[in-house]
Amino acid sequence: MTPDEIENAVAAGMPQTVADLKRLVAIPSVAFPGHPEEPVHAAAAVTEELLRGTGLPHVRQIPVEGSFPAVYAEAPAPPGAPTVLLYAHYDVQPTGDLALWRTPPFEPTEIDGAIYGRGAADDKSGVISHVAALRAFQGRFPVGVKVIIEGQEEYAGERLESFVEHNPDLFRADAIVVADTGNPRVGDPSVTTSLRGMGAFTIEVRTLKESLHSGSFGGAAPDALAALIRMLAALHDDHGDIRVPGLPRGSFLGTGPSEEDFRSTAGVLDGVSTIGSGSLADRLWASYAITVTGLDVPTVSGAINAVQAVARARVTVRVPPAGDPKTTLEAVVDFLRQVAPWGVQVEVGDYTMGSGYLADTGGAARSALNRAMERAFGRPPRDVGAGGSIPLVSTFVRQFPAATILLFGAEDDDAAIHAPNERVNLEELRRTATAEALFLQEYGREYGSTAF
Repeated sequence: MTPDEIENAVAAGMPQTVADLKRLVAIPSVAFPGHPEEPVHAAAAVTEELLRGTGLPHVRQIPVEGSFPAVYAEAPAPPGAPTVLLYAHYDVQPTGDLALWRTPPFEPTEIDGAIYGRGAADDKSGVISHVAALRAFQGRFPVGVKVIIEGQEEYAGERLESFVEHNPDLFRADAIVVADTGNPRVGDPSVTTSLRGMGAFTIEVRTLKESLHSGSFGGAAPDALAALIRMLAALHDDHGDIRVPGLPRGSFLGTGPSEEDFRSTAGVLDGVSTIGSGSLADRLWASYAITVTGLDVPTVSGAINAVQAVARARVTVRVPPAGDPKTTLEAVVDFLRQVAPWGVQVEVGDYTMGSGYLADTGGAARSALNRAMERAFGRPPRDVGAGGSIPLVSTFVRQFPAATILLFGAEDDDAAIHAPNERVNLEELRRTATAEALFLQEYGREYGSTAF
């Protein structure tokens, strides 16, 4: 196929692409404990159906121990062509506070050229960009194709990591496209070359056998919530820099967002400062970050006059690509134990970890992607970092050191992933699918495939 034919095929397929995206977003596939499992399995079934519709000859669900099924598909490589593995995930984050959503999170709504709904960007846009790119070839793929769409990346992606490690031949490829990132702004083509790793844990503080009346005991009885607040506040200094020893600020060799763009994208309120030191690129992509992502304490509406006996928090740590998540978590936990006041009892558990990633920016696959993105977006891509984590990427690096890993997608910094009012820009989705299809064609040509 010529580049014009590929572009026209993706454009002609956009009505079906949008319908497929809406169908997938309508499924509340939250794979966190405590949420219904049936919708997650339903999303796997729809994903399997969509991949079958691309002309891939072999599509199936594969069980993943302790997790939801992954959807796997493949087509053999034409003579002389390389093989490309395409990755995304069909599970989504919980919705959070429904009152903050302007449209129902699982009723995909099209407004001003964008689809709003939980998972519309992260990462059902990744699933659909793969489907739209593959559909353009009508079953005659210019490269070997393998597809893996997992079902629990948002909560426990490390479970698929173990499956990959035990079944490497299923995933072996010359290049791996990870469609779970995006561009800083709509229409600004970018390839993510740096990912922070992550670690998380739950910390519990206990002070009393049971909660006590604050009038009768307050002022002498140790409050578990007050102790936990003091401990968590000690993690950062007055400027917002991390106080934990051994977690220095890093540097990113590239250009990050401007202060104005970042404040606008993040919605920083007037008069409120950003936190930390160094450039924004350093802080967002190359340095440690510690965030309290949840608290188990009485709600304001359910508050009673009591000194709390127990309080819990979920703490997430983002780790620079060269950092080790395990030793990082050990450092943070040790620090929290050291600053714990009043001899309180501290328990820590429910650990999760994933390593970071730093890409090699050369090679035939990256060259092919550069050409493809330049045609699809009208300008060549630039390298950016990502503060988020994709646990499976580090596994791919370890298992397939010769493979080129390419991270790009239809998300953008205004897509509100993991937040209320998540959305994906449909023109960005079209350009991303076009770039992926053009990449598959260009990469096949790099190897002199006879399939054209």
